[in-house]
Amino acid sequence: MTGRRRPMTRIGDLLPDAARGLGLEDELRLSRAMATFERLVAERVPAASGACRVTRIEGFAIVVEADAPIVAQELRLRATELMAAFAASPAGGGARELRVIVGRRGGPGPGAGH
Repeated sequence: MTGRRRPMTRIGDLLPDAARGLGLEDELRLSRAMATFERLVAERVPAASGACRVTRIEGFAIVVEADAPIVAQELRLRATELMAAFAASPAGGGARELRVIVGRRGGPGPGAGH
């Protein structure tokens, strides 16, 4: 069997075009931002690792939910450093602002009432 083989392509290089074709470009961007921010927090603010997460991207801001006020405060104190590292990453996408909100992971959602 003789056939032409195409050059090998990394799957990570194919994902953006596939996501765009499926209309999932925003979801892919959010997923990359989440993974990148999680890694940066683990490296630069280890005490906050696992206690915060990117919830959405609004224009040039990433919105992060922290599980406790102390975690939110630490992220705000380190915002300049975190955003510089985030902006320098491929997932940065021009993000310039970090917005931190305090929430409860696994807590009752909106409308869960008394």
